[in-house]
Amino acid sequence: MKKKKKIKRLLFDILGITVGSALAALSLVIFLIPNRIAAGGISGLATIIYYLTEFPVGILTLVLNIPLFIAVIKVLGLSFGIRTIYGMITFAVFIDLFQPVVPVLTHDLLLATIYGGIVGGLGLGIVFNSRGTTGGTDMAAKLINHYTGLSVGESIFLADGIVVLLAGIFFNAEVALYAAIAIFIHSKVIDLVQEGLRFSKAVFIISTNPEAIKDEVMSELDRGVTILNGYGGYTGDEKDVLFCIISRTEVAKLKRVVSKIDRKAFVIITNVHEVLGEGFKEIS
Repeated sequence: MKKKKKIKRLLFDILGITVGSALAALSLVIFLIPNRIAAGGISGLATIIYYLTEFPVGILTLVLNIPLFIAVIKVLGLSFGIRTIYGMITFAVFIDLFQPVVPVLTHDLLLATIYGGIVGGLGLGIVFNSRGTTGGTDMAAKLINHYTGLSVGESIFLADGIVVLLAGIFFNAEVALYAAIAIFIHSKVIDLVQEGLRFSKAVFIISTNPEAIKDEVMSELDRGVTILNGYGGYTGDEKDVLFCIISRTEVAKLKRVVSKIDRKAFVIITNVHEVLGEGFKEIS
């Protein structure tokens, strides 16, 4: 049974990496490459080299990824497996497959930047959710992190920054600025795909009548409540802090419940990007 589950998961991951790589490749072919927007990473570097040599971007992406892949394995061990190898190859093949046949949708730099960032971020988000990667910046960042001590986030920023700088040198400053915007949009869309669109609300309630509020929330909203022990920083009095997660549609109902019991209660409501567990999304 476990073996079947593993095979099923692998097949779903491969499908996800395929779809995600295709979308990421489309973002390059339709929006970024035709407008010389080198939006960071190996594909951005390949775009710059393409305009200098006319060598196909897909093959360049794969060729540039191979030494990085070997270096990471030698320095850090086999931390990237079959999904990375598949993602690297699929992404490169899709770029060169699409480029001769897929039409360019716009030569407006702003539109190309926005939609290239959105589609590319969507594709990479799907790849990451499928436990894969298309190589490039991820691997470069691990090497930079290993040799310099910079965090992975800082290393990715540095690697992408170098590519944007090169775009500014070989193309022009305006294109480099658009590339930086595309990278920002990429990262935000990737986060959105990984965290999901199902925003929930985390609620903290401090009241003189916590038991009554807890019982009412559990019966009226059918939500679990956790009681945290706290004390007032000014008074030093011990207080029970109620904590619960609710959906966006339940906010008004919770406010009514609290107001009915204790109009002087202190209520904090904040956004939660993803909730896993009973009553919400299952942990996979």
